[in-house]
Amino acid sequence: MQNTITEIKNSLEAAHSRIQEAEERISKVEDRLVEITDEEQKREKILKTNEESLRELWDNVKCINIHIIGVPEGEEREKGTEKIFQEIIAENFPNMGKKPLTQIQEAQRVPYKINPRRNTPRHIIIKLTKIKDKEKILKAAREKNK
Repeated sequence: MQNTITEIKNSLEAAHSRIQEAEERISKVEDRLVEITDEEQKREKILKTNEESLRELWDNVKCINIHIIGVPEGEEREKGTEKIFQEIIAENFPNMGKKPLTQIQEAQRVPYKINPRRNTPRHIIIKLTKIKDKEKILKAAREKNK
């Protein structure tokens, strides 16, 4: 009887020590998991800020051109291409806003590529400084077409 009690105590102590080892391992794994989640959150935050800065840079570099088709030749000499563009926007899209678009970086006529003797008017290319202005104009044009 004494031997069986001693064996049971030994087996209980062995089981108890194994449980303690398992609990220590679990606590170490939980601590490591907390560290990993913190690192992952930091990485996600850095990634998000990098994506935002990349998006801003891309918006500045991205082609922000609008082509105006059908403006008669010589009209830009009298008024200037920027003024023509602002008149077209004000005339066709009155609901776009009271504030005129003054963020024009460059405006010019496209040279003839196919046949310079052709009498069709050349396109005017307007390069805007912000992609948001172009998006507003295109959105207003789509709404007008609907």
